[in-house]
Parts: sequence; C-alpha cells; structure tokens
Amino acid sequence: MKNARERGACLLLTLVLLLGLSVPAAAVSEDALSAALTDTARYVYQTVKSPQVGSIGGEWAVLGLARSGFAVPEEYYQSYYAAVEDYVKDCGGVLHEKKYTEYSRVILALSAIGRDARNVAGYDLTKALGDFDKTVWQGVNGPAWALIALDSRDYPMPVNPEAKTQATRQMYVDEILSRQLNDGGWNLTGKGGDGRSDPDVTGMVLQALARYQDQPAVASAVSAALECMSGLQDADGGFASYGEKNVESVVQMVVALCELGLSPDDARFVKNGNTMLDYLMTCCQPGNGFRHTADGQESSQMATEQGLYCLAAVLRAVQGENSLYRMDDAVPASAGEGKQSGAGLAGKHADVKAQPVIRPGAAFPDISDAHADQEAIEALASRGIISGKDGGVFDPDAAMTRAEFASIVVRALGLPLAPTDKFTDVKPADWYAPYVGAAYTYGIVSGTTATTFAPNGTITRQEAAVMVARAAVLCGMDTELDAGNVRDTLAPFTDYITVGEWARSGMAFCYQSGILDSSALDIQPKAPVMRCEIARMLFRLLDSANLL
Repeated sequence: MKNARERGACLLLTLVLLLGLSVPAAAVSEDALSAALTDTARYVYQTVKSPQVGSIGGEWAVLGLARSGFAVPEEYYQSYYAAVEDYVKDCGGVLHEKKYTEYSRVILALSAIGRDARNVAGYDLTKALGDFDKTVWQGVNGPAWALIALDSRDYPMPVNPEAKTQATRQMYVDEILSRQLNDGGWNLTGKGGDGRSDPDVTGMVLQALARYQDQPAVASAVSAALECMSGLQDADGGFASYGEKNVESVVQMVVALCELGLSPDDARFVKNGNTMLDYLMTCCQPGNGFRHTADGQESSQMATEQGLYCLAAVLRAVQGENSLYRMDDAVPASAGEGKQSGAGLAGKHADVKAQPVIRPGAAFPDISDAHADQEAIEALASRGIISGKDGGVFDPDAAMTRAEFASIVVRALGLPLAPTDKFTDVKPADWYAPYVGAAYTYGIVSGTTATTFAPNGTITRQEAAVMVARAAVLCGMDTELDAGNVRDTLAPFTDYITVGEWARSGMAFCYQSGILDSSALDIQPKAPVMRCEIARMLFRLLDSANLL
C-alpha cells in the first residue's frame, strides 16, 4: 500500500508538471509546489539515509527535511546529531582552519532540528563566528552565512577571546555593503567597484541582509541588488552563474525573495510570462529529485537538496509560517534510546561482528591528548584491531602497506581468516596471507594484477577509500551513488580530476558518509595514506555501522 501511495504521489506530480508548465506566469500553484516538495523530500530521505557533516548528504538535506514538514522519524535527526557530536569531538571543535562557512552550515542544520549550536559535545560552534578576520577571509559568503546562522535562532554575538578582531553583527553588515559592486549585486571575491554580479552569491547576501532592511543603507543596497538581478534574469525565468544556467542560482534568488518578504512571482522577476518557480519546476524530476540544469539528464544531489529547501521556503511563505531561516519554531527531537551499541546495522553480513575491548586503556607515548585522532587510535588498539610499532610507539604519520591495511580491515570486521592461492606474491607462510585471503574472499581487496597483490606496496588514499567502501557494504551500509552524486561530491576539491575513475565512487562515498574529512581543500588521491588517517577512517566506519 505504501508503494502504491508513493507511485500515486509521483504520478500526481508528473501530471501537475506536464499540465502546469504549459500555462503562463504565476501558474505554479500551491498544490503543484506541495506535490513537488513531498516527492523531493521523500527522495532525499531515501537517498540520504545517514546524514553526516558535509555540504552534500549532510546539513542541507537535514535543513530541507526539517523545514519542509515532511514526516521523518525522530531517530533520523537523533542519528545526525550524534554524528555531529562525534565529528566535533574528533576535530576538537575546529571544523576548519580557514573555511568558516563550515561552522555556519552546521549551525543552521542544528538550529533547524531544534538543537543549540552553543553546546555540541561541550563545544560552542558559534564562537568561531566571533572572529571577524577569519570569517571574512573566504569572501562575502563568510559574513553572509555568519549572519544567516547567528540570526537563525537569535544567537547572541559570540565573544571570541582568540580573535584578532572581535566581530559584531553590524561589522558583518558593513563588510557586506562595502563589497557591493557597481552593477548592484555581489560576487564571491569582489570588493566594490567594477565586476559582474553572480546570482548565486547575490541571493545569499540578500538572505543575510533581510533582517537589516530597517537600515537605510541596507534598504538601498537591497533595492539596487534586486534591480541588478532582474536585469540578469533570463527569458525562461532562470539565471546563469559563470556562464551556466542552473537551478542552484534560482534557488538562492527564490529563497532571498522569501526572506525579504517578497513573492517569488514579484513582477520584477517575470520574464516573458516565466517566473523563477517555472524554471525551478522544469528541473524537477518526479521520483528522482532535481537536475542541475533544465536540459540535464541526471539527477544532482546538490541541486536536489537545494531544491528541497527552496520549495520549503516558498510554501512556508505561502502558508504564513516562519521563513526558512527563522527557526525559533523548531522543536528538538526527543533524545530516545537509540540503537543497541555494537549490534550493527540490519543489513550487515552475518560474518561481520563488533570487536570487544580486550586491552582497556591502550595508549601510545606519541599519541597525546592533543592529537586529533587519539580517540580513534586508542579505540581500535583497545579492541586489538590496530597495534603499535617497535618501542611501543604508534608512529601516526607513517605510511602503511597493502598487507597491513588488509589485516586491519579484516580484524575490524571480525571476519574469519581464509587461505588464498590467488596471488603469486602472497606465500602461505607469510604472516599476512590469511588476512589477504579473507579480505579477497569477502570482496574488500583485489590484486594489482590478475595474479599479484603487492603486499609490501604502500597503500594510497584512493586505494584505502575504495577498500573501506567495500567493507561498508559488508557492514550493511548503502554505498551506491549515481554518476551525478559522485561528481557533485568530488567537484568542490581542487584536484578531484586526479582521482582514478575506478576509485571515484568509493572516494565519494567516504566523503559523503563522513569517513573522510571533507573540510580539506584537496584529496591527494595518490598520496600514501598515514596510519592515523587509516585509524580515523576505520573508526568512523565502525561508528557509522554501529559496531563499536
């Protein structure tokens, strides 16, 4: 019956789109928007099964679902909050050294589910936004998202004793105004004067300034920006960013109008009878989220998550509710009892078992409280999964061989050992032979050729990611990503094109699930992976799979 209802909703949305898109301006009805929101929310809930800290498959999915009103089990948000706590503890409360929008994004998601961002695993995530210089370093999106985040639940301006310049809300407003370009809008790096405005960035800035329209300078800047954006809007109602027409630019401008208290069908944004919502709906695919562009073929996870919160923003405005980013109406999910620790996920392989603590208090002299991966290293060592080197040290920055990695993964999952005659360079007498055999038998590793394993070869980051992703399948985790999702996940990294084609899906899964840290600026896929990084990856895998 549930599947029949879902097929019915999908059919309804298809009919709404087919019929609704043939009529002119302001034809996207509330019913059509509601059908699209329900369908998109269901798709996001089904594809982002375990949200983690990250720009895709993380905060925007959580925010969209929470603000859409779509029925989501309380355990979903509880699980996300637990993942945030673990992430914050792992990084010692420092989400990123340079990109302070990382703090703003997490603050928004936490606020959307009714949580206080000032006490997450004992850390105040708003504190970073009290540092003016570091917040504005990224460009205008830094102060813009800082204001959106702080204003979402009226957080007091955080005091940051370590800041060179203590920020205030007004300082961020003034910084944004000082960066307005001569054409009336903003782009990421412009600091006033000449330049071409970007609808993506201008939309974000307008969202941030919405609460400050009582200031004459802000009201004037907003008016000029709206005129500029109206002039940049295309005949089909859409916008182009850096030469490419896309749904994300439309999303930011639609949300901006909603935050400003204006209708998305405002006469300034109707071109040839087409509104921004008309373009938005041309990118909507019933049962499959949103495309990045109207003429695209594949669903884009980034476009889908942004499309969801855009629909939520519009419907909240239509129905007279708090706007998307006015979250004092958010109610936290009850704490609940959660899952039984160490029980694993429902779909795990029968041979996968949580490993008990056999060496309580395991520690290493070169792993102090200040080391970011101390918890991961000691948790694995206490279960006999990973060990130190001669002299009792852990040597966290050293590389690891392929044989060593295979043995650690097999021990982490509690898999039975197995012989193998597959590889000519793995002899039965070698200490690692039964571990390589088990890892090969369960599909975690493969050879470097049809007959060789290269057991003493150094394992790279992309090799480790692929092996961990295969291990995740045994743990019952859903690792399947479509090509668009893989592209959207890896594209923000400066060197993503250097990732081997064979490794991209596994690498993308590890980033989406929080097994790899997405706050780094690059991937370095062919670099040797360090022992501390391997400990971190396996610890996060076991934690996500409920095997600790």
